[in-house]
Amino acid sequence: MADSRIFEHSRQLFASARQALRPILPKGLRSDTPVVPVVRLSGVIGISTPLKPGLTLANVARPLERAFRMRGARAVALLINSPGGSPVQSHLIYRRIRQLAAENNRQAIAFAEDVAASGGYMIACAADEIICDPSSIVGSIGVVGGSFGFAKLMEKLGIERRLYTSGEHKAMLDPFLPENAEDVERLKGVQREIHASFIELVQQSRGTRLKGPEKTLFSGEYWTGTKAIALGLADAIGDLRSTLRARFGPDVWTPLITAPRGWLGRVQQGTRDSEFIPRRGDLAGELISALEERAMWSRYGL
Repeated sequence: MADSRIFEHSRQLFASARQALRPILPKGLRSDTPVVPVVRLSGVIGISTPLKPGLTLANVARPLERAFRMRGARAVALLINSPGGSPVQSHLIYRRIRQLAAENNRQAIAFAEDVAASGGYMIACAADEIICDPSSIVGSIGVVGGSFGFAKLMEKLGIERRLYTSGEHKAMLDPFLPENAEDVERLKGVQREIHASFIELVQQSRGTRLKGPEKTLFSGEYWTGTKAIALGLADAIGDLRSTLRARFGPDVWTPLITAPRGWLGRVQQGTRDSEFIPRRGDLAGELISALEERAMWSRYGL
């Protein structure tokens, strides 16, 4: 009996001390503070170089897992700013978000910044709802591919193309050979398959919230955030801070969850930092990747 009274008295003292210290404790140490971890998903999807890693599952898997498994988290916020890129990496990230949300019984809220288009919009569809700015670029549900043709230039310069393959279509769409109509149609067939999968994913994710005709929604066109809401591609206008404070209270804690970084400040991807130091011969690849990335953003006027 005496032991129980001592225990109760100690509990009350501890509770009183915790309440007295609460105003000076950081939000992360307050047991009653609502927590919504934030994961930033920014950049071109799949285009990754040693100096500037893009968005790939390998880069974002650990931050996503830490965020969804954070103890006491009320939801997970996804800050998305991407013009798209690799359909495979987009889908892998989408699936990982959905898996983690289901495994941990966590709601995901996507916040579109400048752009959530193409693969960026696919990732946003992994969230339970999509919040955007009135001027955000949203949509672009389609598939695009491009190349260059140098056959006429080579002919003018007197350069002969020598290519040796095994397989009838192994050299399909080689930029140094004249374009073949059959090869173009094969490529478009692959694009149609990928587009159909993208459409199915959006329909399953957005469901009855979609309000526009399919011919419009899935044409590859993109819209402002305001128009995207009218079409059912997004849910509301807002920003991360205001939205989360309105839902979870002014004391909501929103820690940014990032990938671990090595001693050179680069994101760790399971290899030694020394392997990420570009060699002289890699600089041309870095330049080409930078130009490709710039072209992706400029497609949306950015």
